[in-house]
Amino acid sequence: MTIGSDRKNKAMIDENAPLLPKTQESVAKFDDFNGASFSSAVFNLSTTIIGAGIMSLPACVKKLGMIPGLTAVILSSLFTEKSIDFMIRFSRAGNVSSYGSLMGDSFGKYGKALVQMCITVNNIGFMIIYMIIIGDIISGTSSSGGHHYGVLEGWFGVHWWTGRTFVLVITTVTVVVPLTSFKRIDSLRYTSALSIGLAGVFLVVVAGISIVKIINGDTTIPRLFPIITDAASVFELFTTFPVLLSAYICHTVVHSINNELKDSKQMQGVVRASIVLCSSVYILTSFFGFLLFGEEIFDDVLANFDTDLGIPFSLILNDVVRASYAAHLALIFPVIFYAVRVNIDGLLFSSSSRLLVDDNFRFFSITFSLVGIMFLGANFIPSIWDIFQFIGATTALCVGFIFPAAIALSDKHNIATKSDKILSVSMIILSVLSSVVAIYSNAYALINKNKV
Repeated sequence: MTIGSDRKNKAMIDENAPLLPKTQESVAKFDDFNGASFSSAVFNLSTTIIGAGIMSLPACVKKLGMIPGLTAVILSSLFTEKSIDFMIRFSRAGNVSSYGSLMGDSFGKYGKALVQMCITVNNIGFMIIYMIIIGDIISGTSSSGGHHYGVLEGWFGVHWWTGRTFVLVITTVTVVVPLTSFKRIDSLRYTSALSIGLAGVFLVVVAGISIVKIINGDTTIPRLFPIITDAASVFELFTTFPVLLSAYICHTVVHSINNELKDSKQMQGVVRASIVLCSSVYILTSFFGFLLFGEEIFDDVLANFDTDLGIPFSLILNDVVRASYAAHLALIFPVIFYAVRVNIDGLLFSSSSRLLVDDNFRFFSITFSLVGIMFLGANFIPSIWDIFQFIGATTALCVGFIFPAAIALSDKHNIATKSDKILSVSMIILSVLSSVVAIYSNAYALINKNKV
Protein backbone atom coordinates (compact mmCIF):
# COMPACT_ATOMS: atom_id res chain seq x y z
CA MET A 1 0.00 0.00 0.00
CA THR A 2 2.85 2.33 0.84
CA ILE A 3 4.66 1.39 -2.37
CA GLY A 4 1.55 2.11 -4.42
CA SER A 5 1.16 5.47 -2.72
CA ASP A 6 4.81 6.35 -3.31
CA ARG A 7 4.47 5.36 -6.95
CA LYS A 8 1.47 7.66 -7.39
CA ASN A 9 3.30 10.53 -5.73
CA LYS A 10 6.32 9.92 -7.89
CA ALA A 11 4.16 9.86 -11.00
CA MET A 12 2.82 13.29 -10.09
CA ILE A 13 6.28 14.67 -9.42
CA ASP A 14 7.97 13.14 -12.45
CA GLU A 15 5.34 14.09 -15.01
CA ASN A 16 8.04 15.61 -17.26
CA ALA A 17 10.36 12.63 -17.09
CA PRO A 18 11.30 10.80 -20.32
CA LEU A 19 8.79 8.23 -21.61
CA LEU A 20 11.42 5.57 -22.23
CA PRO A 21 13.47 4.51 -19.19
CA LYS A 22 17.23 4.51 -19.65
CA THR A 23 17.31 0.79 -18.88
CA GLN A 24 15.13 0.17 -21.93
CA GLU A 25 17.06 2.60 -24.06
CA SER A 26 20.22 0.63 -23.44
CA VAL A 27 18.60 -2.52 -24.79
CA ALA A 28 18.17 -1.02 -28.25
CA LYS A 29 21.36 -1.82 -30.11
CA PHE A 30 21.73 1.02 -32.59
CA ASP A 31 25.40 1.79 -33.10
CA ASP A 32 26.41 5.46 -33.33
CA PHE A 33 22.86 6.67 -32.73
CA ASN A 34 22.73 9.39 -30.10
CA GLY A 35 19.06 10.23 -30.45
CA ALA A 36 16.85 12.04 -32.93
CA SER A 37 16.90 15.83 -33.20
CA PHE A 38 13.95 18.15 -32.64
CA SER A 39 13.65 18.93 -36.36
CA SER A 40 13.70 15.30 -37.48
CA ALA A 41 10.97 14.48 -34.95
CA VAL A 42 8.86 17.37 -36.27
CA PHE A 43 9.31 16.18 -39.86
CA ASN A 44 8.31 12.60 -39.03
CA LEU A 45 5.28 13.60 -36.96
CA SER A 46 4.15 16.21 -39.51
CA THR A 47 4.46 13.70 -42.33
CA THR A 48 2.20 11.32 -40.41
CA ILE A 49 -0.42 14.06 -40.08
CA ILE A 50 -0.47 15.39 -43.64
CA GLY A 51 -1.90 12.61 -45.75
CA ALA A 52 -5.08 12.32 -47.77
CA GLY A 53 -6.66 14.91 -45.47
CA ILE A 54 -5.03 17.74 -47.38
CA MET A 55 -7.17 16.81 -50.38
CA SER A 56 -10.46 16.24 -48.53
CA LEU A 57 -10.51 19.29 -46.24
CA PRO A 58 -11.41 21.84 -48.96
CA ALA A 59 -14.62 19.85 -49.60
CA CYS A 60 -15.38 19.93 -45.86
CA VAL A 61 -14.95 23.70 -45.86
CA LYS A 62 -17.34 23.90 -48.83
CA LYS A 63 -20.00 21.98 -46.88
CA LEU A 64 -19.55 24.02 -43.70
CA GLY A 65 -18.86 27.40 -45.30
CA MET A 66 -15.58 29.31 -45.17
CA ILE A 67 -15.84 30.69 -41.62
CA PRO A 68 -17.21 27.60 -39.78
CA GLY A 69 -15.04 25.33 -41.96
CA LEU A 70 -11.74 27.03 -41.15
CA THR A 71 -12.80 27.32 -37.51
CA ALA A 72 -13.46 23.57 -37.45
CA VAL A 73 -9.97 22.90 -38.88
CA ILE A 74 -8.44 24.95 -36.03
CA LEU A 75 -10.59 23.30 -33.34
CA SER A 76 -9.64 19.86 -34.65
CA SER A 77 -5.97 20.76 -34.25
CA LEU A 78 -6.57 21.89 -30.65
CA PHE A 79 -8.40 18.64 -29.85
CA THR A 80 -5.50 16.71 -31.35
CA GLU A 81 -2.88 18.59 -29.35
CA LYS A 82 -4.79 17.95 -26.14
CA SER A 83 -5.36 14.25 -26.83
CA ILE A 84 -1.63 13.74 -27.49
CA ASP A 85 -0.87 15.70 -24.33
CA PHE A 86 -2.99 13.16 -22.41
CA MET A 87 -0.96 10.34 -23.95
CA ILE A 88 2.40 11.88 -23.08
CA ARG A 89 1.49 12.84 -19.51
CA PHE A 90 -0.05 9.48 -18.59
CA SER A 91 2.77 7.57 -20.30
CA ARG A 92 5.29 9.38 -18.12
CA ALA A 93 3.22 8.80 -15.01
CA GLY A 94 2.92 5.08 -15.80
CA ASN A 95 6.52 4.78 -17.05
CA VAL A 96 5.40 3.16 -20.33
CA SER A 97 6.87 3.56 -23.81
CA SER A 98 4.14 2.50 -26.27
CA TYR A 99 0.49 3.23 -26.97
CA GLY A 100 -0.40 -0.40 -26.32
CA SER A 101 1.34 -0.37 -22.95
CA LEU A 102 -0.40 2.89 -22.09
CA MET A 103 -3.82 1.36 -22.73
CA GLY A 104 -2.70 -1.76 -20.88
CA ASP A 105 -1.69 0.37 -17.90
CA SER A 106 -5.21 1.84 -17.73
CA PHE A 107 -7.43 -1.01 -18.96
CA GLY A 108 -5.38 -4.20 -18.74
CA LYS A 109 -4.47 -6.69 -21.45
CA TYR A 110 -7.78 -6.32 -23.28
CA GLY A 111 -7.33 -2.58 -23.56
CA LYS A 112 -3.83 -3.13 -24.92
CA ALA A 113 -5.04 -5.66 -27.51
CA LEU A 114 -7.91 -3.36 -28.53
CA VAL A 115 -5.71 -0.38 -29.32
CA GLN A 116 -3.22 -2.60 -31.16
CA MET A 117 -5.98 -4.00 -33.35
CA CYS A 118 -7.41 -0.53 -34.01
CA ILE A 119 -4.00 0.86 -34.98
CA THR A 120 -3.42 -2.10 -37.28
CA VAL A 121 -6.80 -1.74 -39.02
CA ASN A 122 -6.55 2.06 -39.18
CA ASN A 123 -3.04 2.25 -40.61
CA ILE A 124 -3.43 -0.65 -43.03
CA GLY A 125 -6.63 0.95 -44.28
CA PHE A 126 -4.97 4.31 -44.84
CA MET A 127 -1.92 2.79 -46.52
CA ILE A 128 -4.13 0.87 -48.95
CA ILE A 129 -5.93 4.13 -49.67
CA TYR A 130 -2.62 5.88 -50.31
CA MET A 131 -1.56 3.19 -52.76
CA ILE A 132 -4.95 3.45 -54.52
CA ILE A 133 -4.50 7.22 -54.84
CA ILE A 134 -0.98 6.78 -56.22
CA GLY A 135 -2.31 4.33 -58.80
CA ASP A 136 -5.18 6.67 -59.74
CA ILE A 137 -2.87 9.67 -60.12
CA ILE A 138 -0.14 8.00 -62.13
CA SER A 139 -2.05 5.44 -64.21
CA GLY A 140 -5.60 6.83 -64.23
CA THR A 141 -8.96 5.52 -63.03
CA SER A 142 -12.37 4.69 -64.45
CA SER A 143 -15.58 5.69 -62.67
CA SER A 144 -19.18 6.59 -63.53
CA GLY A 145 -18.72 5.28 -67.04
CA GLY A 146 -15.79 7.64 -67.76
CA HIS A 147 -12.02 7.38 -67.61
CA HIS A 148 -9.73 9.90 -65.95
CA TYR A 149 -6.27 9.77 -67.45
CA GLY A 150 -3.30 9.51 -65.15
CA VAL A 151 -0.04 11.41 -65.50
CA LEU A 152 1.71 8.61 -67.44
CA GLU A 153 -1.33 7.96 -69.66
CA GLY A 154 -1.51 11.66 -70.46
CA TRP A 155 2.14 11.73 -71.46
CA PHE A 156 2.57 8.40 -73.22
CA GLY A 157 -0.90 6.97 -73.84
CA VAL A 158 -2.42 3.70 -72.62
CA HIS A 159 0.15 0.89 -72.43
CA TRP A 160 0.74 -2.06 -70.11
CA TRP A 161 3.55 -0.15 -68.42
CA THR A 162 1.29 2.84 -67.67
CA GLY A 163 -1.34 0.61 -66.01
CA ARG A 164 -2.11 0.53 -62.29
CA THR A 165 -0.57 -2.87 -61.53
CA PHE A 166 2.79 -2.09 -63.10
CA VAL A 167 2.91 1.38 -61.51
CA LEU A 168 2.21 -0.05 -58.06
CA VAL A 169 4.78 -2.81 -58.53
CA ILE A 170 7.46 -0.22 -59.37
CA THR A 171 6.39 2.02 -56.47
CA THR A 172 6.45 -0.91 -54.05
CA VAL A 173 9.84 -2.22 -55.16
CA THR A 174 11.67 1.11 -55.49
CA VAL A 175 10.13 3.15 -52.66
CA VAL A 176 7.98 1.18 -50.21
CA VAL A 177 10.16 -1.88 -49.59
CA PRO A 178 13.49 0.01 -49.15
CA LEU A 179 12.00 2.64 -46.81
CA THR A 180 9.99 0.19 -44.71
CA SER A 181 13.15 -1.85 -44.13
CA PHE A 182 14.64 0.77 -41.79
CA LYS A 183 14.55 -0.22 -38.12
CA ARG A 184 14.57 3.33 -36.74
CA ILE A 185 11.85 5.83 -37.52
CA ASP A 186 14.47 8.59 -37.34
CA SER A 187 16.08 7.08 -40.46
CA LEU A 188 13.09 8.44 -42.39
CA ARG A 189 13.74 12.09 -41.43
CA TYR A 190 15.05 13.12 -44.87
CA THR A 191 12.23 11.49 -46.81
CA SER A 192 9.75 12.99 -44.33
CA ALA A 193 11.23 16.45 -44.90
CA LEU A 194 10.92 15.89 -48.66
CA SER A 195 7.31 14.75 -48.18
CA ILE A 196 6.46 17.99 -46.35
CA GLY A 197 8.17 19.93 -49.14
CA LEU A 198 6.04 18.18 -51.75
CA ALA A 199 2.88 19.10 -49.82
CA GLY A 200 4.21 22.65 -49.91
CA VAL A 201 4.48 22.43 -53.70
CA PHE A 202 0.76 21.63 -53.89
CA LEU A 203 -0.07 24.56 -51.61
CA VAL A 204 2.09 27.01 -53.57
CA VAL A 205 0.53 25.98 -56.88
CA VAL A 206 -3.04 26.24 -55.56
CA ALA A 207 -2.34 29.61 -53.92
CA GLY A 208 -0.55 30.89 -57.02
CA ILE A 209 -3.39 29.95 -59.37
CA SER A 210 -5.94 31.48 -56.99
CA ILE A 211 -4.02 34.77 -56.84
CA VAL A 212 -3.71 34.89 -60.64
CA LYS A 213 -7.46 34.31 -61.00
CA ILE A 214 -8.22 37.00 -58.41
CA ILE A 215 -6.08 39.48 -60.33
CA ASN A 216 -7.86 38.52 -63.55
CA GLY A 217 -11.26 38.81 -61.86
CA ASP A 218 -12.12 35.16 -62.54
CA THR A 219 -13.11 34.17 -58.99
CA THR A 220 -16.25 34.73 -56.95
CA ILE A 221 -16.60 35.46 -53.25
CA PRO A 222 -16.72 32.06 -51.48
CA ARG A 223 -19.76 31.15 -49.41
CA LEU A 224 -19.07 32.04 -45.77
CA PHE A 225 -21.67 29.82 -44.07
CA PRO A 226 -23.38 26.48 -44.76
CA ILE A 227 -26.58 26.12 -46.74
CA ILE A 228 -29.22 24.82 -44.33
CA THR A 229 -32.64 24.11 -45.80
CA ASP A 230 -33.92 21.14 -43.82
CA ALA A 231 -32.95 18.48 -41.28
CA ALA A 232 -31.12 16.48 -43.94
CA SER A 233 -28.80 19.40 -44.69
CA VAL A 234 -27.97 19.70 -40.98
CA PHE A 235 -27.36 15.97 -40.82
CA GLU A 236 -24.98 16.27 -43.80
CA LEU A 237 -22.76 18.68 -41.87
CA PHE A 238 -21.87 15.95 -39.35
CA THR A 239 -20.30 13.83 -42.10
CA THR A 240 -17.44 16.33 -42.22
CA PHE A 241 -16.44 15.77 -38.58
CA PRO A 242 -14.72 12.38 -38.97
CA VAL A 243 -12.77 13.71 -41.97
CA LEU A 244 -11.73 16.83 -40.05
CA LEU A 245 -10.65 14.87 -36.96
CA SER A 246 -8.92 12.04 -38.82
CA ALA A 247 -6.93 14.60 -40.83
CA TYR A 248 -4.76 15.12 -37.73
CA ILE A 249 -4.29 11.48 -36.68
CA CYS A 250 -0.65 10.90 -35.76
CA HIS A 251 -1.08 9.26 -32.35
CA THR A 252 0.15 5.88 -33.57
CA VAL A 253 3.76 7.09 -33.94
CA VAL A 254 3.98 9.48 -30.98
CA HIS A 255 5.68 6.97 -28.68
CA SER A 256 8.06 5.70 -31.37
CA ILE A 257 9.22 9.23 -32.17
CA ASN A 258 9.52 10.12 -28.49
CA ASN A 259 11.51 6.98 -27.68
CA GLU A 260 14.19 7.96 -30.23
CA LEU A 261 14.23 11.67 -29.37
CA LYS A 262 17.55 12.85 -27.95
CA ASP A 263 15.77 14.85 -25.25
CA SER A 264 12.29 13.44 -24.69
CA LYS A 265 11.30 16.52 -22.68
CA GLN A 266 11.07 18.22 -26.07
CA MET A 267 8.21 15.95 -27.21
CA GLN A 268 5.43 18.34 -26.31
CA GLY A 269 7.25 21.06 -28.23
CA VAL A 270 7.57 18.68 -31.17
CA VAL A 271 3.82 18.05 -31.07
CA ARG A 272 2.96 21.75 -30.95
CA ALA A 273 5.36 22.63 -33.76
CA SER A 274 4.02 19.82 -35.94
CA ILE A 275 0.38 20.75 -35.36
CA VAL A 276 1.05 24.44 -36.05
CA LEU A 277 2.86 23.53 -39.27
CA CYS A 278 0.17 21.13 -40.45
CA SER A 279 -2.69 23.40 -39.40
CA SER A 280 -1.15 26.21 -41.44
CA VAL A 281 -0.93 23.96 -44.50
CA TYR A 282 -4.50 22.72 -43.99
CA ILE A 283 -5.97 26.20 -43.48
CA LEU A 284 -4.22 27.71 -46.49
CA THR A 285 -5.02 24.72 -48.72
CA SER A 286 -8.69 24.77 -47.67
CA PHE A 287 -8.95 28.55 -48.13
CA PHE A 288 -7.29 28.75 -51.54
CA GLY A 289 -8.87 25.48 -52.73
CA PHE A 290 -12.39 26.70 -51.95
CA LEU A 291 -11.56 30.15 -53.34
CA LEU A 292 -10.26 28.63 -56.57
CA PHE A 293 -12.97 26.06 -57.31
CA GLY A 294 -15.92 27.33 -55.25
CA GLU A 295 -19.05 25.19 -55.34
CA GLU A 296 -17.53 23.02 -58.07
CA ILE A 297 -14.94 21.54 -55.74
CA PHE A 298 -14.97 17.73 -55.55
CA ASP A 299 -14.80 15.58 -52.41
CA ASP A 300 -11.20 14.95 -53.44
CA VAL A 301 -9.89 18.31 -54.66
CA LEU A 302 -7.24 16.51 -56.70
CA ALA A 303 -10.02 15.59 -59.15
CA ASN A 304 -10.36 19.30 -59.94
CA PHE A 305 -6.87 19.20 -61.43
CA ASP A 306 -8.04 16.93 -64.24
CA THR A 307 -9.39 19.74 -66.43
CA ASP A 308 -8.32 23.06 -67.95
CA LEU A 309 -7.80 25.58 -65.13
CA GLY A 310 -8.25 28.54 -67.46
CA ILE A 311 -4.69 29.86 -67.12
CA PRO A 312 -1.48 29.47 -69.16
CA PHE A 313 0.41 26.18 -68.67
CA SER A 314 -2.69 24.65 -67.07
CA LEU A 315 -1.94 21.08 -68.14
CA ILE A 316 1.65 21.30 -66.87
CA LEU A 317 0.50 22.65 -63.51
CA ASN A 318 -2.09 19.87 -63.27
CA ASP A 319 0.64 17.26 -63.75
CA VAL A 320 2.96 19.00 -61.26
CA VAL A 321 0.22 18.97 -58.59
CA ARG A 322 -0.75 15.36 -59.18
CA ALA A 323 2.80 13.97 -59.49
CA SER A 324 4.06 15.85 -56.42
CA TYR A 325 1.10 14.61 -54.37
CA ALA A 326 1.66 11.01 -55.48
CA ALA A 327 5.30 11.27 -54.40
CA HIS A 328 4.20 12.87 -51.13
CA LEU A 329 1.94 9.91 -50.32
CA ALA A 330 4.63 7.38 -51.25
CA LEU A 331 6.95 8.99 -48.70
CA ILE A 332 4.26 9.05 -45.97
CA PHE A 333 3.76 5.32 -46.36
CA PRO A 334 6.86 4.09 -44.44
CA VAL A 335 6.24 6.35 -41.43
CA ILE A 336 2.74 5.05 -40.70
CA PHE A 337 3.89 1.54 -41.69
CA TYR A 338 6.30 1.67 -38.73
CA ALA A 339 3.41 1.74 -36.23
CA VAL A 340 1.60 -1.15 -37.95
CA ARG A 341 4.65 -3.39 -37.76
CA VAL A 342 5.21 -2.65 -34.07
CA ASN A 343 1.58 -3.38 -33.18
CA ILE A 344 1.33 -6.53 -35.31
CA ASP A 345 4.43 -7.79 -33.53
CA GLY A 346 2.85 -6.94 -30.18
CA LEU A 347 -0.29 -8.89 -31.07
CA LEU A 348 1.44 -11.97 -32.48
CA PHE A 349 4.68 -12.17 -30.49
CA SER A 350 3.86 -10.56 -27.14
CA SER A 351 5.53 -13.42 -25.28
CA SER A 352 8.84 -13.15 -27.18
CA SER A 353 11.84 -12.16 -25.07
CA ARG A 354 13.66 -10.68 -28.09
CA LEU A 355 13.02 -7.17 -29.35
CA LEU A 356 11.64 -6.90 -32.88
CA VAL A 357 14.69 -4.93 -34.06
CA ASP A 358 16.98 -7.72 -32.87
CA ASP A 359 15.10 -10.49 -34.67
CA ASN A 360 15.74 -10.02 -38.39
CA PHE A 361 13.58 -12.97 -39.46
CA ARG A 362 10.58 -11.71 -37.51
CA PHE A 363 11.17 -8.11 -38.60
CA PHE A 364 11.35 -8.80 -42.33
CA SER A 365 8.65 -11.50 -42.29
CA ILE A 366 6.16 -9.01 -40.86
CA THR A 367 7.39 -6.26 -43.18
CA PHE A 368 7.10 -8.22 -46.44
CA SER A 369 3.79 -9.84 -45.44
CA LEU A 370 2.21 -6.46 -44.72
CA VAL A 371 3.53 -4.91 -47.92
CA GLY A 372 2.06 -7.82 -49.88
CA ILE A 373 -1.36 -7.44 -48.21
CA MET A 374 -1.43 -3.72 -48.96
CA PHE A 375 -0.37 -4.22 -52.57
CA LEU A 376 -3.20 -6.71 -53.12
CA GLY A 377 -5.68 -4.46 -51.34
CA ALA A 378 -4.74 -1.47 -53.49
CA ASN A 379 -5.39 -3.47 -56.65
CA PHE A 380 -8.77 -4.91 -55.63
CA ILE A 381 -10.51 -2.24 -53.49
CA PRO A 382 -12.14 0.30 -55.81
CA SER A 383 -13.79 3.01 -53.70
CA ILE A 384 -11.37 5.34 -51.92
CA TRP A 385 -13.85 7.87 -50.54
CA ASP A 386 -16.15 5.27 -48.93
CA ILE A 387 -13.20 3.57 -47.23
CA PHE A 388 -11.76 6.87 -46.04
CA GLN A 389 -15.04 7.95 -44.43
CA PHE A 390 -15.70 4.60 -42.71
CA ILE A 391 -12.15 4.36 -41.33
CA GLY A 392 -12.28 7.98 -40.19
CA ALA A 393 -15.60 7.34 -38.48
CA THR A 394 -14.42 4.25 -36.57
CA THR A 395 -10.84 3.25 -35.83
CA ALA A 396 -9.26 6.66 -36.50
CA LEU A 397 -11.53 8.39 -34.00
CA CYS A 398 -10.90 5.65 -31.42
CA VAL A 399 -7.13 5.85 -31.77
CA GLY A 400 -6.99 9.63 -31.97
CA PHE A 401 -9.56 10.80 -29.46
CA ILE A 402 -11.71 8.19 -27.69
CA PHE A 403 -8.85 6.13 -26.24
CA PRO A 404 -6.74 9.11 -25.00
CA ALA A 405 -9.85 10.65 -23.44
CA ALA A 406 -10.75 7.33 -21.79
CA ILE A 407 -7.21 7.08 -20.37
CA ALA A 408 -7.56 10.56 -18.86
CA LEU A 409 -10.95 9.68 -17.37
CA SER A 410 -9.63 6.46 -15.82
CA ASP A 411 -6.85 8.57 -14.25
CA LYS A 412 -5.02 5.63 -12.73
CA HIS A 413 -2.18 7.84 -11.48
CA ASN A 414 -4.34 10.70 -10.16
CA ILE A 415 -2.83 13.41 -12.37
CA ALA A 416 -5.89 14.51 -14.38
CA THR A 417 -7.36 17.90 -13.59
CA LYS A 418 -11.06 18.73 -13.55
CA SER A 419 -10.71 20.52 -16.91
CA ASP A 420 -8.96 17.42 -18.32
CA LYS A 421 -11.95 15.27 -17.41
CA ILE A 422 -14.51 17.75 -18.75
CA LEU A 423 -12.59 17.98 -22.02
CA SER A 424 -12.29 14.18 -22.17
CA VAL A 425 -16.05 13.72 -21.81
CA SER A 426 -16.65 16.34 -24.51
CA MET A 427 -14.11 14.65 -26.77
CA ILE A 428 -15.77 11.24 -26.41
CA ILE A 429 -19.30 12.60 -26.93
CA LEU A 430 -18.27 14.52 -30.06
CA SER A 431 -16.35 11.55 -31.46
CA VAL A 432 -19.13 9.03 -30.82
CA LEU A 433 -21.86 11.35 -32.13
CA SER A 434 -20.00 12.24 -35.33
CA SER A 435 -19.04 8.59 -35.80
CA VAL A 436 -22.61 7.30 -35.55
CA VAL A 437 -24.00 10.00 -37.83
CA ALA A 438 -21.22 9.57 -40.38
CA ILE A 439 -21.52 5.76 -40.47
CA TYR A 440 -25.28 6.02 -40.99
CA SER A 441 -25.06 8.66 -43.71
CA ASN A 442 -22.19 6.90 -45.48
CA ALA A 443 -24.00 3.56 -45.42
CA TYR A 444 -27.22 5.20 -46.66
CA ALA A 445 -25.36 6.89 -49.52
CA LEU A 446 -23.56 3.68 -50.43
CA ILE A 447 -26.82 1.67 -50.52
CA ASN A 448 -28.50 4.28 -52.71
CA LYS A 449 -25.51 4.38 -55.05
CA ASN A 450 -25.65 0.61 -55.50
CA LYS A 451 -29.37 0.80 -56.33
CA VAL A 452 -28.73 3.20 -59.20
